Amino acid sequence: MPSDPWLAQLQSTGCRLTAARRAVTEVMQSAERALTPVEVYDAARKRDPRLGLVTVYRTLEKLESLRLIQRVHHSQECQAFLKAGEGHQHILLCERCGRAVLFDGDNLEALFERVGEQTGFEIKSHWLQLYGLCEECRTG
Repeated sequence: MPSDPWLAQLQSTGCRLTAARRAVTEVMQSAERALTPVEVYDAARKRDPRLGLVTVYRTLEKLESLRLIQRVHHSQECQAFLKAGEGHQHILLCERCGRAVLFDGDNLEALFERVGEQTGFEIKSHWLQLYGLCEECRTG
């Protein structure tokens, strides 16, 4: 069993731990911003030049199903992926550089209750993603 917990989880679901899968996993583990599948592909090909784009998509889907990464709506792309947070966290994305920060949002329950009352909905879950400019992009 591999010492890396992500690889161990992949292996426990029957996935073979190929060099390509390891490369995609390493890129996602070290990413500090949301990455599109093509960005993952470009970065992971530096580790394994034989990597194919289909393997990237399949590995991202598998990592997402294991809740190791999460899909985000990226302002420039349809979708991007980010390491999943611990517990219930929300996402703040820089519109310029793509840097992602996870934050706790436990104090939002009153808002969701008010929205439910106003609309007649029973709110079961939510997904919150905020956009802005990080400090580096604002000052640089």
